[in-house]
Amino acid sequence: MKDYYKLITDKYSVKPGTGISLKDFDTSYDGQIKINGNIIDKTEGQKLLEEGKERLSELQDKLYAHNQYSVLIVFQAMDAAGKDGAIKHIMSGLNPAGVKVYSFKSPSSTELEHDYIWRHYVSLPPRGEIGIFNRSHYENVLVTRVHPEYVLNENLPGINKVSDVNDDFWKNRYKQINRFEKNIFQNGTIILKFFLHVSKKEQKKRLLERIDDPKKNWKFSVADMKERNFWKDYQSAYEEAISNTSTEYAPWFIIPADNKWFTRLAIGFIIYKQFENLNLEYPKVSKEALAELQEVRKQLTDENND
Repeated sequence: MKDYYKLITDKYSVKPGTGISLKDFDTSYDGQIKINGNIIDKTEGQKLLEEGKERLSELQDKLYAHNQYSVLIVFQAMDAAGKDGAIKHIMSGLNPAGVKVYSFKSPSSTELEHDYIWRHYVSLPPRGEIGIFNRSHYENVLVTRVHPEYVLNENLPGINKVSDVNDDFWKNRYKQINRFEKNIFQNGTIILKFFLHVSKKEQKKRLLERIDDPKKNWKFSVADMKERNFWKDYQSAYEEAISNTSTEYAPWFIIPADNKWFTRLAIGFIIYKQFENLNLEYPKVSKEALAELQEVRKQLTDENND
């Protein structure tokens, strides 16, 4: 099973310094993943996901007890790629007290008075806990890359018009993100970044489902359709962002998102593999503390229950 975890991790990771084209990555599961010569199908995949969630729950308990690391999981995707569903299914086996999910919307007036990373920094998970960013600081090199006029709202020195938001501006912003992530990594935060790679055809299908199913109407936003018109621009923005910010300390994983069951399976296994690499252990209790525990145990055993 460990070989399978590694296979999934290696298959979908982006090597640092690699310029990527999203056309080179499948949006649908290609049926090439095998265990003992058997191709993983949906039924087997769902069984494996449940098994993985149980193991992840055990590791979460150790993460909390170990209290040296925190884990930041970043999800980015085009609309309707399945971020919410992936978070719900993968994290359903975890202790909610140790997991916090942040869904970042357009920055508020207060947030715009700070640098663009500020609101994300204050939302980072403390030691022993898991933080999930449903959209993240990467919106500042994705949405703003497609709509550079939004950058003017940040009131930055030297950025007075759209033409000031040039190639050098984006290169600097990628460097800023890398510095931010390196800093928190060096201080104990494990970072995993997932791009859920959905096809334009599948997105169309899911948007139509949101319109046609009354139970899903609330999920549909006219803004989603407007952003769909910038599909190629967003694909380019993602390619640039991922190529410039996939590092050894904060890797990107490009996950096929047309088949939801496989998306969840792949993400779950990658998270589990990264947890396992930490070699987490429960804190060792001293001989003195063990002796005290035995004394308390004796007192409890000898206690007369009235």
